[in-house]
Amino acid sequence: MVKILLITHRYYPDIGGIESVSAMLSDSFHRAGYDVRVITWTVETGTKSFPYEIVRNPTLGQIIAQLKWADVVFENNPSLRMSWPNLVINKPHVTALHTWISRPTGEKGLVDHLKLSLLDRSDIVTACSTAMKEHCYPKAVVVTNPYDDKTFRRIDTIKRTKDLVFLGRLVSDKGATILVQAFNQLLTDERRRGTAAIRTLTIIGDGPERAQLEADVARFGISDQVTFTGSLRDEALTEELNRHRIMVIPSLWQEPFGVVALEGMACGCIPIVSKVGGLPDAIGNAGLTFTKGDVSSLVDAIYSIADNPSFEEELRRLAVDHLAAHHQDVIAGKYLALVNKALRANA
Repeated sequence: MVKILLITHRYYPDIGGIESVSAMLSDSFHRAGYDVRVITWTVETGTKSFPYEIVRNPTLGQIIAQLKWADVVFENNPSLRMSWPNLVINKPHVTALHTWISRPTGEKGLVDHLKLSLLDRSDIVTACSTAMKEHCYPKAVVVTNPYDDKTFRRIDTIKRTKDLVFLGRLVSDKGATILVQAFNQLLTDERRRGTAAIRTLTIIGDGPERAQLEADVARFGISDQVTFTGSLRDEALTEELNRHRIMVIPSLWQEPFGVVALEGMACGCIPIVSKVGGLPDAIGNAGLTFTKGDVSSLVDAIYSIADNPSFEEELRRLAVDHLAAHHQDVIAGKYLALVNKALRANA
């Protein structure tokens, strides 16, 4: 049985894209018959049990012991403090890129240059989107991200009675302010048109921008049409997404991929995303893009769905094949093919 050591900076129960992908991949690797161990800096254990060993906040001695145990190392996003000993131990190594190797300004610091130099020592490097490959490591193989296809799904007993939904951290980079402005413009336009194609906006999530968003909603006089749910997880989140027609992801920063788009799509929402980073890869041909930060462009995209029910249903049909290609075992299979390729190259 092939022994895979999965290195991940963060892991369950932390919330985030890399954390979720690491948990999905380790589960899928185990189901596929591989002997899996995980090392992570995340100390908390949560309530979920795993059928494989997880070493949390490892010492240097524990890292070295796990590397010696492994047949192959799968590093789910560069983590220098846990992966550098493999420069000496020299086990076959696959590195998956899930976020930009640069500072928030786009400039590269010392740590970024170290990460890039270590990529050249990996047997195989993957990138979660075309944008990630082009920006970080042009020699990478693109393997897009999976989503949790057991949790996120259509629930036929729930009626789709709500319109727009936002899901994410309420921080400036996620662009919820743009969505609130667009929703206010939509309501103003529809009052003039005498229509009511778009009536509600739900904001799922929490963060430092929430108070300002609530103040903006009150200032526009649209509090009755906007609901702030706070953070939702698991079945409660899936049920809420199933009540909505359109998910808007108005990110202002370059999202490396955008698993949230797949999660919304799996629950029957049509995704409308900023045309930045990996978001276009995340939606494929089953959603729409708009110009980053442009309220009018977002309004036009929403109307193109709201005013065209047949187009809306066509996008839902297109989502079926797109989602199937992102089931967690499908994506894990692509990674395992590369893991085995790295093993053969080092045999």
